[in-house]
Amino acid sequence: MPTSRSARPLRSTRLPREQRREQLLGVALEIFSRHGYHKASMDDIAESAGVSKPVLYQHFPGKRELYLALVDDNLDQLAARLLTALQSSTVNRTRVESMLNVYFDFVADSPQAYRLIFHTDQLADTEIRERFENFHMGVAEAIGSVLGPNAGISQAHAVMLARSLTAMAEAGAYYWAHNPSVGDREQAQRQVFRLAWGGISIIDEDWQ
Repeated sequence: MPTSRSARPLRSTRLPREQRREQLLGVALEIFSRHGYHKASMDDIAESAGVSKPVLYQHFPGKRELYLALVDDNLDQLAARLLTALQSSTVNRTRVESMLNVYFDFVADSPQAYRLIFHTDQLADTEIRERFENFHMGVAEAIGSVLGPNAGISQAHAVMLARSLTAMAEAGAYYWAHNPSVGDREQAQRQVFRLAWGGISIIDEDWQ
């Protein structure tokens, strides 16, 4: 999956700059998702990565800059996967199924990245909050640009409905992953899809 990273190297291992940056982001993802922003430290990240603090600071000037880079990296990857799913077919039912599948994959295969993105403790920070809002709106606008013309509704209404759909997909995937009593993924995902598709089909039959 896009959010999985290479294993931590030994202290003696030298990596090219970009590979080192990727490795540091992977370790930071683990530390931030486990401890939250405030309790995580650059010391913890450097030690877990098997590098000195000067090496860490060569890539990221501080903890906030590292956190922002990590947020951007994971939001960009998830947005790309969702947009690819949206563009994977001209059949709207397939589009919805594919995007829903991305959310379930993300929760199942990248739980640390999921916690970082959807359960961050940094939404009080204006710059970080704007990054998340831009991600959500970017995806909603992309969906709305397809939903609106098909359903004969305004772009504003289409974006509102698209944002509601993605929030439902995210919540459904998270609930399934954290509640074993729900059952297997296929059944859970099918039920969330039926709710989403049933609502969409009511808006306008042309969307089908």
